[in-house]
Amino acid sequence: MTLTQQIITIACMAIAVMTTRFLPFALFQGSKTPKVIQYLGTVLPAAVFGLLVVYCLKNVDITTGYHGIPELMGIVATVALHVWRRQMMLSIAGGTITYMILVQTVFA
Repeated sequence: MTLTQQIITIACMAIAVMTTRFLPFALFQGSKTPKVIQYLGTVLPAAVFGLLVVYCLKNVDITTGYHGIPELMGIVATVALHVWRRQMMLSIAGGTITYMILVQTVFA
């Protein structure tokens, strides 16, 4: 990519991000947030995480290799950290680190 193309790409991405961030505030300024939006705000985070779990485990074959043990241990670490501290970033990071350590060292 040329420098001009890089600048145009970055500008387009910045505009897209700013639009998606500021649009809800512009749409609902001065009025109460609709019930549908409030409902989506409560159910979508859990749905996204459920989708991510399914996506991450779709290629795990429990009949070969390590039978999904590193993945299971990563999930257990994630759930345990979340139950213990209730901090999403800690849970995600802890589960990921557990999985990566197991895959890179123990099950290498």
